[in-house]
Amino acid sequence: MTIAGKIESTIAIPGGVSVTYDAGIMKVKGPKGELSRNFAHPGIDIAVGEGQVSVSCEYPRIKDKAMVGTYVAHVKNMIHGVTEGFTYHLKIVFNHFPMKVAVKGDRVEINNYMGGHAPRYANIVKGCTVKVSGQDVTVEGIDIEACGQTAANIERATSRVGFDKRTFQDGIYIVQKSHKVKE
Repeated sequence: MTIAGKIESTIAIPGGVSVTYDAGIMKVKGPKGELSRNFAHPGIDIAVGEGQVSVSCEYPRIKDKAMVGTYVAHVKNMIHGVTEGFTYHLKIVFNHFPMKVAVKGDRVEINNYMGGHAPRYANIVKGCTVKVSGQDVTVEGIDIEACGQTAANIERATSRVGFDKRTFQDGIYIVQKSHKVKE
């Protein structure tokens, strides 16, 4: 909403979620856990009131308007994460050489990719859990960036440069993301 050179957006805080903002750090607590993030930016004001978070900017430039929208999206993702969480579904695809995928500590180990003898590894970002069941890999967590990076690490571990993906389809691919934030 724009009023005489001021842009302001509000986000409703659902029941069971507590939001605190102090010295540029926002903390969101909910039934699934707690997230914190640095929101220090000159010119952008964040206020936590009763049941809502307000992000505003006085006399915004184009980049300030974009930053207000970015902060609103981050806060919505944090609230969604601590209430419902985020899930990425990946599919293991192979034609000739069966891949063996297992979680070993803080990384995913991929054996027998394209018949190779050396295993490939993908790091699991802190705060995510990875489950492998048959041909399906599931990445779950409350931080959307950590879950997305973990899923990308797994997908990138089986990428091959210089091969046509339409012909050489072996790999692990993201097939579904369940993180639509509802208004």
